[in-house]
Formats: sequence, C-alpha cells, structure tokens
Amino acid sequence: MTAEPTATTFAGLHRPGEPLLLPNAWDHASAAALAARGFAAIGTTSLAVAAAAGLPDGQGVTREQTLCLARTLGPEPYLLSVDAEDGFSDDPQEVAELAVELWSAGVVGVNLEDGLGPVGRHAAKIAAVKAAVPGLFVNARTDTHWSGDGDETETLRRLEAYQQAGADGVFVPGLTDPDRIAALVRRVDTPLNILYSPTGPTVSRLAELGVARISLGSLLYRRALGAALDAVADIVAGRVPGGTTPSYAEVCAPDRNVSVSRPANSSG
Repeated sequence: MTAEPTATTFAGLHRPGEPLLLPNAWDHASAAALAARGFAAIGTTSLAVAAAAGLPDGQGVTREQTLCLARTLGPEPYLLSVDAEDGFSDDPQEVAELAVELWSAGVVGVNLEDGLGPVGRHAAKIAAVKAAVPGLFVNARTDTHWSGDGDETETLRRLEAYQQAGADGVFVPGLTDPDRIAALVRRVDTPLNILYSPTGPTVSRLAELGVARISLGSLLYRRALGAALDAVADIVAGRVPGGTTPSYAEVCAPDRNVSVSRPANSSG
C-alpha cells in the first residue's frame, strides 16, 4: 500500500458524529486479532509497551520499544497510529526525527501528549513533525483533564495553540462530562478525540455529542491482564475458566485479510 493514500484514508475516518473507534493493541497477536474483527485502524498503548519491558509509562524511556512495535505492526494491512508519549524528547527536531522513523515503518498517525508542559514547546514539536512528515496524522493530546484540574479555559488555550501548529486532531483524555464534551466539539476546528471510560458516555452517546474519534487506550490491555488473573483464580479453585479463549490455531494464524479502505467505527 502506498503511504499517502493510506494516511488520507486514516484522516477520513475521523468524522464528527460517526467517530472512529480506535482499539489499542500491545503486540502483533492483539493487533492481528483486532484487525480480524474488522477494525481497519488500530492504535498502540504506551502503558503496555512500558509494562512489557518492565519500564515506567510516561517517563520518556521507551522510545526504542515503541519503534520496535511500530516496525512490527506498520507493514500489516491495517492503519496504525502510535502512542509516542511526548515524543521522547524536549527537542522538537528529535521528535520530528522519530516521526520520520515511524512514517518509514508504515505508521500513519501519532499521538503526542503535552504532559502539562510548556504550550510553546509542545506546539513546536507538532510544527516540526508536520514539517518533516506532512502526511502523518498528528493527534495532539493535552493532559488538563488527565492529570490537571480540568480547567476549560486552559484546555482550550492549549488546543488552539496545537491546532495552529498544525495538529490534525486533538485529544482530551479524562474528559467525560457530556455537556463539556459537546461544548469543546463546538470550539475546536479539528476532530476531537475522547478516551472511552466504562463510567463515562457510551460510544453511541459520544457520537451524538459530535466526537470524531474514540480511543480505548490501555483498557483492553488491562482487561487482558485481569482476564488472566481471573482464569488462574478459577483454575486454582477447581472451576473451568470462563470468558473467550482463542484456540492455539487462531493465535498462530489469525485472519489477516483486512482491507484498509473499510472503516471500522462504532460497530467494530
């Protein structure tokens, strides 16, 4: 598949009111299984990358592991967006160099978080990435709701700066109030990405609010770990483990006949 049409396809999946539901994988098997379920676009989750390597998440120490996973998943026949934390550097040019490597690996989107650091620095990273790889979809994340106090004025100030720097979409994890989501949809000029929460609005409700992208983040990875713990507890207790268990053959040879042109949104 050629890079530019693929990137254009990915951008086109971000439709307000008909959002892209983006599941986040953590290795080849999880990505292939999700693709086999009809998801044409798949993201990665930085928590799983870090946890698999025994490293802390969000501390800028998993650049090589992130690139390794991108190189593994990038050639596959689905659209791949990579969670790159803050770009693993405060230097915009170093972040741009990472973006070039991701693009070369077949990645069509990247998630860059501000960690509530200086607005100008994050905007400079976004601008540098777009200058180096114009076709890469940059999803600019602000952590005002994730690790801040959720101030609406500060959230909008940051998102406006990131949009002006060239961000293709904006991401506000931790925001779950329907009225505030709807208000933000009206204020931003690029597709709004919201992190799904089991205690927040449903996928259909987020679509009604005008959200263009819904990410699952580390939820599937954490659920997989929970399922493993539940299964071993059942075995110890003499019970047959419940839940879905893919067969050995299914894991060894998952269906890879996935069309990148067929979007998988909320119906996933």
